[in-house]
Amino acid sequence: MMILGTSKNGLVVKMKALLLLMLCALEPIEVKGGASNGSASSSTPRSVNIGVLFAFNSVIGRAVKPAILAAMDDINSNSSILPGTKLNLIFYDTNCSGFLGAMEALHLMEKDVAVVIGPQSSGIAHVISQVANELRVPLLSLATDPTLSALQYPYFLRTTHSDYFQMYAIAAFIEHCGWREVITIFVDDDYGRNGISVLGDALAQNLAKISYKAAFSPGASRDNIADLLVEVKLKESRVFVVHVHPDSGRRIFSVAKSLGMMTNGYVWIATDWLPSVLDASEPVDTDTLNLLQGVIALRHHTPDSVLKKRFMSRWKNLKYAGNWSINSYSFYAYDSVWLAAYALDFFFNLGGNISFSNDPRLSSSNDNSFNLTSLRIFEGGEQLLKILLAVNYMGLAGQIQFDSERNLVHPSFDFINVVGTGSHRIGYWSNYSGLSVVAPETLYQNPGNRSSGNQQLYSVIWPGQTTKKPRGWVFPNNGKPLQIGVPYRVSYKEVVSKDKDPPGVSGFCIDVFEAAVNLLPYPVPHNYVLYGDGLRNPEYSDLVNDVAQNKYDAAVGDIIITTTRTRIVDFTQPYMESGLVIVAPVKESKSSAWAFLKPFTVQMWCVTGAFFLFVGAVVWILEHRINREFRGPPRRQLMTIFSFSFSTMFFTQRESTVSTLGRMVLIIWLFVVLIVKSSYTASLTSILTVQQLYSGIDGIDSLISSNVPIGIQDGSFARNYLVNELNIAESRIVKLRDPNAYASALQRGPKNGGVAAIVDELPYIELFLSNIDCRYKIVGQEFTKSGWGFAFQRDSPLAVDLSTAILQLSENGDLQRLHDKWLEKSVCSTTADQVEGNQLSLKCFWALFLICGTACILALAVFFCRVLHQYSRYKSPEAGEGNTEAGDPVSSRCSIRSTSFKDLMYFVNKKEVEIKEMLKLKKSDNTREASSSRRSVSNEQPHFSTP
Repeated sequence: MMILGTSKNGLVVKMKALLLLMLCALEPIEVKGGASNGSASSSTPRSVNIGVLFAFNSVIGRAVKPAILAAMDDINSNSSILPGTKLNLIFYDTNCSGFLGAMEALHLMEKDVAVVIGPQSSGIAHVISQVANELRVPLLSLATDPTLSALQYPYFLRTTHSDYFQMYAIAAFIEHCGWREVITIFVDDDYGRNGISVLGDALAQNLAKISYKAAFSPGASRDNIADLLVEVKLKESRVFVVHVHPDSGRRIFSVAKSLGMMTNGYVWIATDWLPSVLDASEPVDTDTLNLLQGVIALRHHTPDSVLKKRFMSRWKNLKYAGNWSINSYSFYAYDSVWLAAYALDFFFNLGGNISFSNDPRLSSSNDNSFNLTSLRIFEGGEQLLKILLAVNYMGLAGQIQFDSERNLVHPSFDFINVVGTGSHRIGYWSNYSGLSVVAPETLYQNPGNRSSGNQQLYSVIWPGQTTKKPRGWVFPNNGKPLQIGVPYRVSYKEVVSKDKDPPGVSGFCIDVFEAAVNLLPYPVPHNYVLYGDGLRNPEYSDLVNDVAQNKYDAAVGDIIITTTRTRIVDFTQPYMESGLVIVAPVKESKSSAWAFLKPFTVQMWCVTGAFFLFVGAVVWILEHRINREFRGPPRRQLMTIFSFSFSTMFFTQRESTVSTLGRMVLIIWLFVVLIVKSSYTASLTSILTVQQLYSGIDGIDSLISSNVPIGIQDGSFARNYLVNELNIAESRIVKLRDPNAYASALQRGPKNGGVAAIVDELPYIELFLSNIDCRYKIVGQEFTKSGWGFAFQRDSPLAVDLSTAILQLSENGDLQRLHDKWLEKSVCSTTADQVEGNQLSLKCFWALFLICGTACILALAVFFCRVLHQYSRYKSPEAGEGNTEAGDPVSSRCSIRSTSFKDLMYFVNKKEVEIKEMLKLKKSDNTREASSSRRSVSNEQPHFSTP
């Protein structure tokens, strides 16, 4: 059957020139169909040797051999490809042995082969790649070891997809499922180790990791595998990635089945070896399928093309196939033979010939026992390699084209789920768009989208015949419960303390932890271990470090969450808000004769007084012309302004407003006065009736600027914060053991060996203040914000589940009930009332003053516009009158400009009634003057008598 070919047009010279240009430019040589030119070069050989090196008794070997032989028959029977030249395949069997495979590879290279197809073994591929480089023979290999690089082996070309991409596909699937840790089970050779190494790098990019690597030697017995899986079963993770050879993989699942590891809660992910076994064994026997129920596996994606379907329909009729079915490696092997044929066809069309020469370094060797002189250099190997890199055609496995790194383009895999009597595809992964339920060849037509929302797969049936995604981890089944460190406190035992009854500790933190654990859908066996000597509070940072160093599985207690600690451990959701506050001695503030001035700040008093005068002046201006109560001698008018302004404070102003603008301003001002007056009354009442306490320390700023000693709780993180973050001298820090030491140090004061203030977390301070009188109070504001949490080792999944449980406790009210049970509230007020802090400032009322001031300015603007309009009418002649001199605009402007400010003020001071009367008289005078002027003009005209 003709699969592919090149077009036949008879234009030998043009074709050769075109091929030469394309080769020199290293552009892909696209093969679209048809045949090469009919006249081959005279140097074209009658046959060309191609070496084939596989373990033919393996799963992959049994699948690729029929495909390779079928490709040879198709090419030799197709006159449009390699006309006059016959492909001669030379098969060598590696016998699944690295040593024998290397020997067979050397024997194969003695046969003057132009191209070698194979091997599938990574170890043998490393050896033969060195030989291929020396002899310049291109190697078309199906080995998937990611360390087989074209940089190291220039003549190595991988005609399948590297495990590098497969491992990134697995990492994407693990991230999609939300798992953080996996256990890898792999064969301990180049193939297994190098693939798992890439998987570790891919997981690390997604903040996941390999928690345990379970390696077994090639050819390990069933007992060895059983011992390995028993050890794996004791681990925490339940996500297993199996990367082994196809011939030994079934044994792993058989042992896992016998150990009960194929049940609910387990996750098994197999690399492409498993689909290779299943596809090549169609129909798969029932026993094998029963072992694999719920397993996820990756298969090389090959598009469902017409060429592929035709070849699959031929497979059962092939004389070479026997009882074995086809798998993805069959397609790649078939395409590899055609790739070599196309390259040789172009090679011969360019005038190349198959010739070999001796290597002088091998010829000069004194030891001829290895017959090294039979290994000869292929002189056209470099040119043939360039042609191979430039070929581009559609094969059974998809597009056969190499990228700049000499990998096949468009790496992609199918995710399959073994269920029931077979397997079904749940999605795809491609290096172009990640996880998807759409075939990669369809996505290549659109822009790539690897956003998290676009990563999709169909539902999976997991081991145990469940569709619920497994959690992916359990507590290690090694008989050891979680070892939880608990601070052995000597103070504030309500929080956490030693207890005689089981479990040996008690307190608020313990009750919260136990309540959260009880909400988990699985048991959490654990033991509490006291941390400290019981004489002083332990250093909490040391406890957290011990958790990070695996001395404890977790730490439960009043552990503050800080940035430094989150770098080494994982914390749960905070179950208690906390932050640093300052407590200091306070004294009662005595009443003062000037207490009535305390409600407002000085700035507020000044602005309020200024607005009283300003509003009074504005109202006087607006009312002066029309309201006789705002007129009179200057002294009386000045007194009116003052009396009207301040009488609005009590809404008892004697003068009434008449103008619309004046009433508008007054209404807005009275609203401002109402708000300010009410606020003043409330603040003054509070000052005179509530006990006012004051302290010499106002807050953290005044504490930093002073040199007084500061008390902290023994073991608290407050010391590091004060010294490292606030740069307070360590000599000022005094460690105090318990609340009694707090009270004693505060009572003595800094002059008698005590402290001026204590800095501690708010929950402790509330407990401290609830057990003493009201001599000590919290001053200033809480200057840090954090909370208490439970600490776990990094990447512990228990931290996430407990965080959810803590949120549930908070929502149903259990967390508050536990708080009320253990942590009492203070009877006295915990904060000192600072008089200065209660004063009302301008920032509380600036919006009101802004509105009032704006209204006043707008009213004045309207008023003065109206006055200026009246004044212009009063000073100017009436527009439109017939007297040209009177109506001269130039003389009019001169008249207005010559008006003095005194005349304007005189006009403004006039009553509104007088102004209107003056304008009315002015208008009538102008009318009379205009009439007399017209009569005089009429009398001056000449009179003619009638003859």
